Amino acid sequence: MDTIIKNGTIITASETYPADLGIAGGKIVCIGRDLSDGAAEVVDAAGKYVLPGAIDGHVHLETPVGSFISADDYQSGPRAAACGGVTTVFDFAVQGKGQGLVEAVAARISAFKAQSCIDFSFHTAITDLTPRILDEFEESVAFGVPSFKLYMVYKDLMVDDGVLAEALERSVATGALVAVHAENPAIIERRTARLLAEGKTGAWHHYESRPEFVEAEAIKRAIHLAKAFNAPLYIVHLACAEGLAEVTKARDEGYAIYAETCPQYLHFTNEVYQRPDGRNFVCSPPIKGAESRAALWEGIRRGDIMTVATDHCPFQSFEKDYGKDDFTKIPNGCMGIENFYPYLLSAANQGRISFHKAVEVCATNPAKIFGCAPQKGTIAVGSDADIVVYDPAKHFVISQANMRSRVDYTIWEGVELQGYPALTFSRGRLVYRDGEFLGEPGWGNFVKCRGRNPRL
Repeated sequence: MDTIIKNGTIITASETYPADLGIAGGKIVCIGRDLSDGAAEVVDAAGKYVLPGAIDGHVHLETPVGSFISADDYQSGPRAAACGGVTTVFDFAVQGKGQGLVEAVAARISAFKAQSCIDFSFHTAITDLTPRILDEFEESVAFGVPSFKLYMVYKDLMVDDGVLAEALERSVATGALVAVHAENPAIIERRTARLLAEGKTGAWHHYESRPEFVEAEAIKRAIHLAKAFNAPLYIVHLACAEGLAEVTKARDEGYAIYAETCPQYLHFTNEVYQRPDGRNFVCSPPIKGAESRAALWEGIRRGDIMTVATDHCPFQSFEKDYGKDDFTKIPNGCMGIENFYPYLLSAANQGRISFHKAVEVCATNPAKIFGCAPQKGTIAVGSDADIVVYDPAKHFVISQANMRSRVDYTIWEGVELQGYPALTFSRGRLVYRDGEFLGEPGWGNFVKCRGRNPRL
């Protein structure tokens, strides 16, 4: 064995037990008591929890957004992720007009591979669905990218309901998974025009341009179409109580509807948009009210929200300031790639959810839904040795000064966590230890995912 992690308490989505963990060739090769190998490096995890590395299933690294590019690149984003216990990230390859699905992904793999210190995969954002692209669903699934995102909003990216219906229907036959950003663009456009005409230009009015019902209506519409074809549907960054209620209803009826939420929706409320730095919190869908925040936590506990991911798409403060006098000019996006696993684990440490649930929504469920389990997302013999050794006793205060992102601020400034990752291993390699980044650009591998498994 190369490494033995001894004396820790292993926690998966379903089990908690004391055991040693043996690692060789990047894989978990044995789990047991009193493991020994004179050639192995021994890591003492006494008093600590040994967890699967998290999977951030929703990041936007080095991504053009209007006239801006998201601040974290393929090196700084994975670096920050590793320091927060994330061992795999899913970025988005945005299809250009006339571009093939595999072509769109292949263009990003080599650049990502050269810079990332952890493993990575992709979803493809479809913007030009032609008959040829429908035929290419099967090829993309075989290539290892079986998940496709469709935007129901943003003029330069969005698709209409007819396109969404065609994609859902084709996904059933090919084992693909369709994901949607669900908001109603026509309502947003008219509300925005009215607000600007009334001189209402601050960050609060970003929320007022697209409040709860704007997201909920689009979620209901997308679920209705998914039901029509009995197609699975993944709803990204769900933020509102009414939309979640529709997810619960559909799941209770037996449909394969998966919902993701983000840590910013679990911690903050729309009151942040009235702060002097409110523009830093501008993202879409916007952060909603306290009723929605409470519903999201209940949705996690109940199992109707199956994943937590970050939608990590940060911009520098001076870029956010570009919209200080016009909320429509604020680049949309928040940071969280280094914070989301520690945040959910801290919630577990304080009894808000169980540690099993934190592992489930941050690691195990993403691996199952996106088709990379059991290689990723769990602790089991044969799985990749993507491991976090977590210190439940460590008190940690988030600050821009102790984050590894390239961004010059964090919306998480001053948030206190009980417990924090002490070590992160990527395929058996130590990439983070007690505040020190030890990873190397180019270590990360592209993770080929499989087409849809039976419903969870």
